[in-house]
Amino acid sequence: MQYRRYADTDIMISALGFGAMRLPKDDDYAVECMRRALELGVNFIDSASGYSAGDPPQRGYSEVLVGRAIKAVPREEVYISTKNAVRDPSGEAWRRQLEGSLERLDTDYIDFYQVVHAMSLDSYTNKFRPAGCGYEEAVRAREEGLIRHFSFSSHDTPENMIRLLDEGIFESIILQYNLLDRKNEPVIAHAAERGISVLVMGPVGGGRLGMSSERIEKMVPDQVTTPELAIRFVLANPGVTCAMSGMNTIEMVEENVAAASREEPLSEEEKQAIEQALEENARLADLYCTGCNYCMPCPQSVGIPQIFAAMNMHRVWGLTEVARQQYARLGPNHREGLLQADACIECGQCEEKCPQDISIIEQLKESHEALSE
Repeated sequence: MQYRRYADTDIMISALGFGAMRLPKDDDYAVECMRRALELGVNFIDSASGYSAGDPPQRGYSEVLVGRAIKAVPREEVYISTKNAVRDPSGEAWRRQLEGSLERLDTDYIDFYQVVHAMSLDSYTNKFRPAGCGYEEAVRAREEGLIRHFSFSSHDTPENMIRLLDEGIFESIILQYNLLDRKNEPVIAHAAERGISVLVMGPVGGGRLGMSSERIEKMVPDQVTTPELAIRFVLANPGVTCAMSGMNTIEMVEENVAAASREEPLSEEEKQAIEQALEENARLADLYCTGCNYCMPCPQSVGIPQIFAAMNMHRVWGLTEVARQQYARLGPNHREGLLQADACIECGQCEEKCPQDISIIEQLKESHEALSE
């Protein structure tokens, strides 16, 4: 296993972290997966007060299972991250959330505490930093030894994340970054300049890159699987400290550990080949649809951008099964009521609004034929 320095400390954390958001439903097997990762050199586990686990799912139960798993090793040999998901801005509510996590994890302290789960610049400015809010309690908790390092997770814009990093109070950030989503590369570079650790969520694209794609695997001449290349791509970025992968089988743990344990980095030739392939894929994706949403709303509630995004997974990335799963989510039970392509009545309103002059009607027919099962 590779180990990388956490911020400006002597702490060395494993290049692969265990993301405990999507644990197996079987409690004992979930604990077994985490303990297998610990056996293989993983020393970092990330959870959250809002993560559900178990069967039936229970909110916060992920932390309970993490607490069970870490009993297999001395506490000082594993680093725990969890997140404060409180929505009440009061300091008292923030403190209760922290104490609940400590109780569920059955530990005296949390190593890396995401002081706000999914922090935005707005929530930081108006709900965490003002007097009487979470910041004062966070400082007090750190002084008491309940938390050791300030961090935050975020899905905000890259510009806003950079502004949060410049506040000067955080030692790490959890953000999304993978082969399919590179928009946060400027944030990673800025964090590196400031000596702030970057902990990557979704290195395997939220599971999308967990399925084999011959097109992706051909990006490098070496024999690699799609998830292996996904993890190696993330870890090849010098600003990344840890790739946190949600693993729910022993086999997945062992495969990801093997990928993260390869000490030889991607070569410059491999990096260039990947870069060229990614640029070409982005060009093709934009050619088919840029996702501008100008075609919406559709009078028949056809989810045109969602359909074309799924079609890009199939046509551009070769992730056909992922594309079919995405397409299958559209229908009467979709949370926004968006429908599949066969609901189109060919009224043509979408084509009149499309700035790219895409033949939307014909592409909807093609998409339905390719993606419907």
